[in-house]
Amino acid sequence: MLNNHQKNIATFIHLSTFSRFLVPLGNFIGPIILWMVNKDKSEFVDKHGKQAINFQMSILLYTLIIGTLTIPFFIFKFFNGIDFIDFHGFHDFHINIGKPSPLLYITGGLGFLAVIGFILELVFIVIASLKARDGELYEYPLTINFLK
Repeated sequence: MLNNHQKNIATFIHLSTFSRFLVPLGNFIGPIILWMVNKDKSEFVDKHGKQAINFQMSILLYTLIIGTLTIPFFIFKFFNGIDFIDFHGFHDFHINIGKPSPLLYITGGLGFLAVIGFILELVFIVIASLKARDGELYEYPLTINFLK
């Protein structure tokens, strides 16, 4: 039987991921501390802690992948007009606003995907917190189970 203390701890594990807006890496530190202290006291808290940590690690992995994909596009666009042998390319460096590069569309699309992912992350955290408050288990979508 779940008591209110267990529900509150599970809820705060999910909500502690918002501490990243105040503390660097707070989205990992907060849930890990709460989970480590309370995982042996309740299976409910243990499952919610693992889900929150797995979700944050998955989001980090997805962010690194999207970021890694966009870096070459920025480099190709920046160094497009530079002659590396004579290194006299900066005198005619310009940005053509009238005709955007296809690379701009690709990086813009990946950036838009990152913004949508960030908004969905916030929504999923709130949903998980509400489910924990109600005593229900919640599995984040697209989560890789690093902790089992």
